[in-house]
Amino acid sequence: MFVNRRKTERRSCRRIAKIQSGAGSLPRDCTITDISSGGVKVVAEYLEIPPQFTIIFSTGDSRQCRLAWRIGCEFGAEFVD
Repeated sequence: MFVNRRKTERRSCRRIAKIQSGAGSLPRDCTITDISSGGVKVVAEYLEIPPQFTIIFSTGDSRQCRLAWRIGCEFGAEFVD
């Protein structure tokens, strides 16, 4: 049986965003498929996702994240800021 371990409620969305892995690195495109106050679920077409990164929303806002899980091109990230 599936157990929901989320601490906050998620909302489905389809937002374009970017992931930046460190200072001076180029941001890479991704799509946010759901979001909560605690984190995001993301789809990204590239293989390397660092353990910590910045997600930059289309609004220009950004959040520091920690990789929580990954299955193929989908992954979950927890906000750490």
